[in-house]
Amino acid sequence: MVAVAIQTTVWFETHSTTEDNEQHIATGWHPGQLSDSGRRQAADLGQRIRARRIGRIYASDLGRAVETARLAAPSVPLFLDWRLRECNYGNWNGADANRVHGDRGQFLDQPYPGGESWRLAVQRVGWFVEDLYRSAPTEPVLIVGHVATRLGLSVHLGRQSLEDLLDSPSAWKPGWFWLLTVKANRPSATRGACP
Repeated sequence: MVAVAIQTTVWFETHSTTEDNEQHIATGWHPGQLSDSGRRQAADLGQRIRARRIGRIYASDLGRAVETARLAAPSVPLFLDWRLRECNYGNWNGADANRVHGDRGQFLDQPYPGGESWRLAVQRVGWFVEDLYRSAPTEPVLIVGHVATRLGLSVHLGRQSLEDLLDSPSAWKPGWFWLLTVKANRPSATRGACP
């Protein structure tokens, strides 16, 4: 039997800047709305998308991620998935960002009041990654989401520890990339630079 390997690039982008971001509000599971600056960022993302051959976009079903994806690439097939949502801050959805993110490590395993922990949010993204392996895409895919989405992808595709990720400063950059490799029904991911 010949082993067949399928490799593709998984590209992640955070949603563009929202009105809440500009007011230092942690939107959480609220939909959010892009600001004028965010709409310009989505247009810039559209230029980067056109430079790559993206087969499909997966996005969180929260409004700010959907708006980012639709503005950036209206002609690319878009699939919404609740598992790509931000961490649910529960009673703190819509609260001051410094309060919510001041000590994220405190909520590694302990849920936010009325919400979920970072570990549960990352596990939820892991369920999405399992389905992505099963679908074995042959063209690069773009995922538009949130901090929890990036952490989940970093843990499940990049093999990084959630503890280290929460302790590290989180600076925005134009995209994170992983190489997804599916071999003979046994998935594995390799971390590394992608073209």
